[in-house]
Amino acid sequence: MDAHGHHHQGHDARPRGPGDRAREEQRRRALWVALGANSGFLVVQVVAAFAFGSLALLADGVHMVSDVAALAIALVAQRVANSPPSRRHTYGLVRAEVIGAQVNALLLLAAAVWIAVEAVQRLGETTDIDGAGVAVVAVLGLGVNAGSAWVIARAAGANLNLRGAFWHLAGDALGSFGALVAGLAVVVADATWVDAAASLFIAGLITLSALVLLRDVGRVLLEGAPSGVRVDDVERALATAPRVEAVHHVHVWSLGSETPALSAHVVLAGEPSLHEAQARGDELKAMLAERFGIGHATLELECHDCVSGHEPAPGG
Repeated sequence: MDAHGHHHQGHDARPRGPGDRAREEQRRRALWVALGANSGFLVVQVVAAFAFGSLALLADGVHMVSDVAALAIALVAQRVANSPPSRRHTYGLVRAEVIGAQVNALLLLAAAVWIAVEAVQRLGETTDIDGAGVAVVAVLGLGVNAGSAWVIARAAGANLNLRGAFWHLAGDALGSFGALVAGLAVVVADATWVDAAASLFIAGLITLSALVLLRDVGRVLLEGAPSGVRVDDVERALATAPRVEAVHHVHVWSLGSETPALSAHVVLAGEPSLHEAQARGDELKAMLAERFGIGHATLELECHDCVSGHEPAPGG
């Protein structure tokens, strides 16, 4: 290996083993289960909202409409994200699930605005609400949404697309709880104002979950370091590895919400042969995958620091 030579190493952006395929199948099943349950209950909730005169139920129903749309988007995004790499998209379409999460977050914000406007308009108004009917439907909705959210949470992991779907369902479960409180308040104290207040509470929760999701989506789209990965720790681990003299030009980002990537220049001690450099590079990549979950690493191996005056990494 020439002292000035560079050797590039990398992995397939999306390794597809039996475990990967099983996980994707589990996620598809979870999304289909949640979509079927929410679509069926949506009709019941909207009819009940008009029949019982409850804004909280209607607000929860509108949120459930966004849930159904979100789950459909999540299913499409999940399928597209698993498309194999091509000449045009050499990393595949792994970020499709991030785009799906972004669309879901915007739908959440739109639903929250509509609910808040309707709730403010109803505050102070005297409305005829069937509290008992509202409470019964809210209990059913709570069961459907909490169960769907649980199914999605079990399969989601760090996947932003499924996390977006989960926040929709979790927000709707809280919305159903708010509608239940509103219905009981009408039955016990004839406090119809609680219906509008519960709707405002629901809108606030939805807004919070949407903003958190948008923050995480932004981190991926702006190629920020993955959540839970400290770049200083990664750089130090490389620099203190055996037979490594220095490390520089370290970049860590996310191809998708579950696909961290790294590129770095690694200065090896001595003048290793090409075969020795390749073996050392494989060892370093295995360490990155094991310690930091970075399965896509590109290392440029050098026999001396290619940047004059560049300070070695911590521990180098």
